[in-house]
Amino acid sequence: MSPRTSVVWTPEFLSYQLSEDHPLNPVRLDLTMRLAAELGVLDDVELLVPEPATEEDLLRVHEPSYLTAVRSAPEMPFDVGHGLGTDDNPIFFGMHEASALICGGSIAAAREIAEGRADRAVNLAGGLHHAMRNRAGGFCVYNDCSVAIAWLLEHGYDRIAYVDVDVHHGDGVQASFYDDPRVLTVSMHQHPLTLWPGTGWPGELGKDKGEGYAANVPLPPGTGDAGWRRAFNAVVPSLLKEFRPQILVTECGADTHAEDPLANLELSVDGQRAIYHTLRELAETTAGGKWLVLGGGGYSLFRVVPRSWTHLLATALDRDLDPRRPIPAGWTAHAATLTRQPLPVAMTDGADPAFVPWGDGVTADRVDGAVVDSRRALFPLHGLDPDDPRD
Repeated sequence: MSPRTSVVWTPEFLSYQLSEDHPLNPVRLDLTMRLAAELGVLDDVELLVPEPATEEDLLRVHEPSYLTAVRSAPEMPFDVGHGLGTDDNPIFFGMHEASALICGGSIAAAREIAEGRADRAVNLAGGLHHAMRNRAGGFCVYNDCSVAIAWLLEHGYDRIAYVDVDVHHGDGVQASFYDDPRVLTVSMHQHPLTLWPGTGWPGELGKDKGEGYAANVPLPPGTGDAGWRRAFNAVVPSLLKEFRPQILVTECGADTHAEDPLANLELSVDGQRAIYHTLRELAETTAGGKWLVLGGGGYSLFRVVPRSWTHLLATALDRDLDPRRPIPAGWTAHAATLTRQPLPVAMTDGADPAFVPWGDGVTADRVDGAVVDSRRALFPLHGLDPDDPRD
């Protein structure tokens, strides 16, 4: 029996626009949904329209004083603090409402799975993983990832794995559950010495009862498809198999791409597609097929994000696209009215994302230092041998 997949979407998600020239432009969402529709990925899919998260939902993760600041900030003539009003997080009218709606979308996706209507659920507008308990950060006002996980914890789940493949460290989600052994947070990201937010070291392992339940794999700038997948394969599957989550939550930022203007990894759309396929397989083999899919970063708005996330939707819906599939002319005509950039002509970058697994005797790959550091910091806490490639 094919897995049932729900897709959460409303055009109101586009109201989360921090400013006219902000890098996190909601046009990427609109272009993704248009591309997926024109390629037939969304045929016969009934899109689920969410309600905004309630105050109770948000208070599972955020402090009351922060909610008050977010609500009042657009009307305040002075600095409200809490990381609001910065270049990264400018204040905009309707900020609370737009942010709460995205959180509501991620809760709606979680509810579809928890209440048995779906095995997988997708909220591409979600993935705002940097917001902290009392502070905005990294383009994120409320942390929908943490809000959805906290909702699941209150509705019968006690083993949740969160895997973050965004180029930036998933610091806000890690902080939310740093002392909670019910949530395993795993982040693959560019090395903190070379990219904001400067966290996500292998030694960040969690604390108290949560020690061992935060995992970080920082990758050197320039890491491409083969190195990224080699590092992921060396660390993440073993942890998930040992943890045995009831559900896999993934933050699928597309800013690992070589063309992304805000970071320095070198992945292709083909590599990202392969990653999504691996996440789907891990959901099936380690989490009973339960997979909550969230979006994330991605700032190549026209050339990368729509293709990458259309592959993500296709993967979640088991409607895998041939990477050689041409981009529909209708989509190109629409996108050309919005940008003068050259637009892609196919769903591929023409890259081969194959990789050599870690532990095969080959040690030349420069990500291996990150692999060894992460395995040696974390694996013993789970009864795994960091030096044995079978673990």
